[in-house]
Amino acid sequence: MTKAVIFDLDGTLLNTLDDLADSCNETLRQMNFPLRSIDEIRQFVGNGIAKLMELAIPDGKENPEYEKSVLLMKENYAKNWQNKTRPYDGILDLISTLHRMEIKTGIVSNKPDAQVKELAEYYFSSSIKRETAVGDIEGRNRKPAPDSVLEVMRILEVGKNETVYVGDSDVDIKTAKNAGIPCISVTWGFRDRNFLLNFGAQNLADKPEEILKYL
Repeated sequence: MTKAVIFDLDGTLLNTLDDLADSCNETLRQMNFPLRSIDEIRQFVGNGIAKLMELAIPDGKENPEYEKSVLLMKENYAKNWQNKTRPYDGILDLISTLHRMEIKTGIVSNKPDAQVKELAEYYFSSSIKRETAVGDIEGRNRKPAPDSVLEVMRILEVGKNETVYVGDSDVDIKTAKNAGIPCISVTWGFRDRNFLLNFGAQNLADKPEEILKYL
């Protein structure tokens, strides 16, 4: 029986794309780099801010201003993370249903840890505890490494046979595999159904309520 569901954040629980795109283009504008389209940025997100900027700026990490772009992006996103971000339709109902079913919930993201906790508190404070909303922490391997997922499982006091991971990307599929737990791949996020199937998705949900059938 499933006792815990651990979620990815961006593209799974929250539509953060517009705020990420606005912050990215604000950074590119400040640095006199070419701007990126929303569809380009959709493909760049999922591996944290550093990877986003590596893909967004000319020449990536080889650009002498790469490190500066990452710092500036973090500053811009810290100001913009709450402008347009919203839960996907049906997500709040899903979280409430899991809470009523006494299924524990957590979040693991490659977004900076402080922002993950801020977003979790703002949108899900009644169901997801601050300590089980985990982002990128210095010294800990990021997804697709399983480190943060295993840490949240430890806090929730659940085993691998009692936990599922829910995400919208290939990174999430790899993360769940590395953690030794099943993955439910959602199709409303930053990657489409065919992309997910090509990366080995086995359990697909087109709407939040469809997640329940896999538990």
